[in-house]
Amino acid sequence: MHRLGLKLWNAPQWAIALGSGLLMACAPEPLNLWGLAWIALIPFWVLVVSTPVQNRKCTLLYATLWGMGYHGIAISWITGLHPLTWLGMSWITSVIVTAFCWVFITLWGTATTVLWAWGMGRISRLQGITAWVRVLAGTALWCSLEWLLTLTPLNWTSLSYTQSPGNLWAVHLGQLSGPLTVTAAIVACNGLLAEAWMQWRNRADRLRPLLLSALVLVISVHGLGAWLASRPLQDVDAAKLTIGMIQGNVPTRIKLSAEGGRRAIASYNRGYLELANQQVDAVLTPEGAIPFLWDVYRETSSSITRAIATERIPAWLGTFVSQGTTYTQSLLSLDQQGVIVGRYDKIKLVPLGEYIPLRSILGGLIDRLSPIEAVMIPGSEHQQFETPFGRAIGSICYESAYPNYFRAQAAQGGQFILTASNLDPYSEVLMMQHQAHDIMRAIETDRWVARATNTGYSGFVDPHGRVVWRSHPLTYETHAETIYRRQTQTLYVRWGNWLTPVLILGAIGMIGLAIVRPA
Repeated sequence: MHRLGLKLWNAPQWAIALGSGLLMACAPEPLNLWGLAWIALIPFWVLVVSTPVQNRKCTLLYATLWGMGYHGIAISWITGLHPLTWLGMSWITSVIVTAFCWVFITLWGTATTVLWAWGMGRISRLQGITAWVRVLAGTALWCSLEWLLTLTPLNWTSLSYTQSPGNLWAVHLGQLSGPLTVTAAIVACNGLLAEAWMQWRNRADRLRPLLLSALVLVISVHGLGAWLASRPLQDVDAAKLTIGMIQGNVPTRIKLSAEGGRRAIASYNRGYLELANQQVDAVLTPEGAIPFLWDVYRETSSSITRAIATERIPAWLGTFVSQGTTYTQSLLSLDQQGVIVGRYDKIKLVPLGEYIPLRSILGGLIDRLSPIEAVMIPGSEHQQFETPFGRAIGSICYESAYPNYFRAQAAQGGQFILTASNLDPYSEVLMMQHQAHDIMRAIETDRWVARATNTGYSGFVDPHGRVVWRSHPLTYETHAETIYRRQTQTLYVRWGNWLTPVLILGAIGMIGLAIVRPA
């Protein structure tokens, strides 16, 4: 320990770093104590900035502890994978696989925290760097790392989602430059308060300006968000669309058997007929509702397509589509005759669940958890999802954490959002967090959302992030709700994530100026 520059009397600082991360983990669902996100980063910020350069290894340890506290607890629902004995694994193998997934995903998010701490440590020790420059640089660096995370296979715990659904005023800032606008506000507020604390501790004279700036920032963020949230939707009857949703509640471990497959078909067939009797315009099913390769199913048992042709109500079916020796996880858009008029293929496949990264290394350790013994491939990132009612924005399950896919489809004319998910076998915590992501996507794109899940929460969300209706977990349900097609374009939809490059350029400029003209 001493050889690494870590001393036992640093234990209080280790506890502070871990506690700071745990405090941030209380902000998102299920606790949704969103106010904590605006202060939870302060202790960690102070530790990173104030640690002497000769103890920089301590800084990286603080970052690791913070990241494990936040990311590890926030995604602890992943432990719901266990037991995987229904896949033929032994109990102990199931524990190992589940623990590996939890640790791997936690460390993936923690890596960004470590990089942020390393970067902030280097910046803080440059000559002439002031508290104001550190706040700008820290905000720019955090947003940059979160943006880079969206380019990777694993992304879930952006600081922005700590505000959904509890603080919709703040979430409305996503209409300006996406979710990183919310992240920037949170990091900047924490940074200002942390710098104010250090000024007070050192009896410096910049305490009041920093505190005042933090107060102005929080008031401005929520004032602007409140104004955006108060604007009327101005939907028109000509754009009305009544969608029926089926939550089949057929557990994956049952659905993968022959009997389970028949149960799924019967369940969704019955739900379709129930909703057709309610004269809905279309019916939405979850991810993998039809647990067979579509071409094979259509040839051997076309009960659903026959029902569509009889009732003449279009449907969006979650199923699998052959691509030679591979297949895609897809959402098919069927018209009144049951003919495919559009198709959305899942882009972001779940690592270790739907494909195995570094298969030559990990393939022997962790078998695929997918329901079909073939290789799943991702869809194109430039898809356009056509429906009988115009272009929609498609999303399947895990993609709800990737805002740019929603933005791109909205910019290409998507008028409403359809999300199809299978959140089994996870707990209600994942259902809450998944809904929180979809609420953010609704606000950012200014679109209505219809979301169908296998086990919950299914529901409907308006463009202001208000949940119009939500299903109960682990129940079979059908529900019809009216949404509206919209063609508005928020600043985020038009310009994308413009704020992060502005922050980066501003930080570089201020750092350069500080070096040239030391304070």
